Amino acid sequence: MEFPDLGEHCSENSCKHLDFLPLRCDACEEIFCKDHITYANHKCIKVPVPVCPLCNTPIPIKRGEMPDIKVGEHIDRDCQSDPAQNKRKIFTNKCSKGGCKQKEMIRVTCDQCHINYCLKHRHPLDHDCKPEDKPVSKSG
Repeated sequence: MEFPDLGEHCSENSCKHLDFLPLRCDACEEIFCKDHITYANHKCIKVPVPVCPLCNTPIPIKRGEMPDIKVGEHIDRDCQSDPAQNKRKIFTNKCSKGGCKQKEMIRVTCDQCHINYCLKHRHPLDHDCKPEDKPVSKSG
C-alpha cells in the first residue's frame, strides 16, 4: 500500500471500512463512512436534542426521525412565540351570517350594512341585509 496513513477506518464495529473521505459525527465525535454517518445507522448515544429557534423549547424526537421535520411541525402547531402564532392566524375574519362558520383571509364587508361576511354571503340578498340609515359617503 502506497499511502498507509491516508484515510481512517469506520468506527462502526460491523463495518471497519477504510474510508479515504471519512466523516465525523457531530454528536459523538466518532469517525464513520458514508453509510454509517447518520445517527440511526451508527446508533449514536449522544444524539443532540433539537431546540426551537423561535421559543427555545427542546423538541423531543424519536430515533430515526428527522429533527428538521419535527421542529417545523412544532412551529406550525405548538410554538408559543409571536411569529409562529401570527403565522397560524391567517383566516381571522369570521362570517357574520347566522350558522356560517366560514373564515376569510381579508375582510369582505357589505356595501350597505357594513358587516363582515364570507364570500358566499357577501351579497345583500344572501344575508338578509338591513342597510344603515346614514349615507356611506359625504356625497350620498
